[in-house]
Amino acid sequence: MQEIKLLYLYPDMMELYGDFGNIQVLKYRCNQRNIKLTVDEYILGDNPPDFKNYDIVFAGGGADNEQTILSEDLIKYKKDIKEAVESGTFFLLICGAYQLFGKYYKGVEGNIIPGLEVFDYYTEAQPDRNKRCIGNIVTKVTIDGMETEVIGFENHGGQTLGVDTPFGKVIVGNGNKFEDKEEGFFRKNVIATYLHGPLLSKNPKIADYIIKYCLERKINKYDKNSGKIELEKLDDTFEEKCRKQLLDKFIKK
Repeated sequence: MQEIKLLYLYPDMMELYGDFGNIQVLKYRCNQRNIKLTVDEYILGDNPPDFKNYDIVFAGGGADNEQTILSEDLIKYKKDIKEAVESGTFFLLICGAYQLFGKYYKGVEGNIIPGLEVFDYYTEAQPDRNKRCIGNIVTKVTIDGMETEVIGFENHGGQTLGVDTPFGKVIVGNGNKFEDKEEGFFRKNVIATYLHGPLLSKNPKIADYIIKYCLERKINKYDKNSGKIELEKLDDTFEEKCRKQLLDKFIKK
């Protein structure tokens, strides 16, 4: 049986808006294909994780207070995390975790929460706490040669700037900042996004991209000529009906 290993960072502190559902979706879609998804958790006080030993690292959203606490802990692993990103480990980062992987987060009071500086973007909060990017969001994403609408829910006061490779083009909603045309950050092995919901339950093609990427990486590690693989197709009739209803609702035809 094929196996994918996932490290879940701070499940007790970074889990806004059902972000744990992303792991549940990955596990379901793996199980349907007889792929084992092993999930390890890391919380404050645990032994240092070996990031490069995992196929996926996942972290969800959290408020400013949680980000301040976790920034101090994560920075201890800055070098290890950078090496894991560069070696090809897949990182799925939602909202607060997305922000922490940039240069810094500037809070409402002007306080600076240091980021990991893995990527060059940075985030600054709006002075008015009541002014937020909030609501349903749809973006157009091209990933692995596939174009698809990605549906989610955003709720963030932080405005993320300096993104050179966005995850998607905004159709409905705000994105990285108010009335932006771009949402999230993307690399072949990194999806960083403000989309809660959870993201993968509304977008099974993105879940399958992550699974496919991880399996191909494991195979190519031992056989450089193995190339791409084809995932067994699942019956997503129900999922696609739900997606159509949401898209018809959110996008004014």
